[in-house]
Amino acid sequence: MSIYHQDDTATLLLGDAIEQMCTLPDGSVNCIVTSPPYYGLRNYGTAGQYGLEESPAAYVETMRQVFTEARRVLADDGTLWLNLGDSYVCSPKGSESATSGLDGRSNHLTTPAGSGGKNGGGLAAKQLIGIPWRVAFALQDDGWILRNEIIWSKPNAMPEPVRDRQSKTHEHLFMFAKSPRNWYEKDPKCRGDVWSLATRPYPAAHFAVFPIDLPLRCITAGCKPGGTVLDPFSGSGTTGAAARQLGRGYVGIDLNPAYHDLAKDRFAQGVLDFGEAS
Repeated sequence: MSIYHQDDTATLLLGDAIEQMCTLPDGSVNCIVTSPPYYGLRNYGTAGQYGLEESPAAYVETMRQVFTEARRVLADDGTLWLNLGDSYVCSPKGSESATSGLDGRSNHLTTPAGSGGKNGGGLAAKQLIGIPWRVAFALQDDGWILRNEIIWSKPNAMPEPVRDRQSKTHEHLFMFAKSPRNWYEKDPKCRGDVWSLATRPYPAAHFAVFPIDLPLRCITAGCKPGGTVLDPFSGSGTTGAAARQLGRGYVGIDLNPAYHDLAKDRFAQGVLDFGEAS
């Protein structure tokens, strides 16, 4: 276990997601809320990063391995909330925009310059790959129970520079359970499975993160009071900020110490990300 930061409510572990989860005890977290690097979307400038696998199948296998270990760490009545965006098969040229170590996913679907493009694994160029469902099916085959497909609708999504199809204005959020009897706090407002949440980037991070409203809803519904939330891809700590706001413990894992520094600063400032806690 490589502890980068620890306080009364949060622990930040530095390193590979699988390797760091291997150091956690069985059933030690009550809920997992995470958004892994998307397939072929961004180069985060960190050795060992996920998302730049050679094919969709290789990416799906990486995700399967990650969540096999996550399932061991999760309590028997725990839930996993997995946010994934989709990708299109692209040419090797990709986007001309440069990326830095703190560049994250954009609000539109691009390919980082020099990444080699996105191999469709036999699909022709310009096809939507279907990454979220490919990963969901792999997790089902691995023993996870898929309880919900939630559509995260983005009312302020950036338009894509395409002329022969519609711009994408949503992402997928899957709710998985480890066992048939999972802990769940029923939402009295009955929001249903389409969540309209505007993107709300964290100002210090210079990249698009999911809005804190999203993990607030997931944690409220899927983590018992006083429980612990895990994010194997912690980034700037949005899930951690939500967990702390709701009185839950937090374990965050990331390869890049610069992200953990952002999270530490965020936690030190207290609860500044106000959102829906109910």
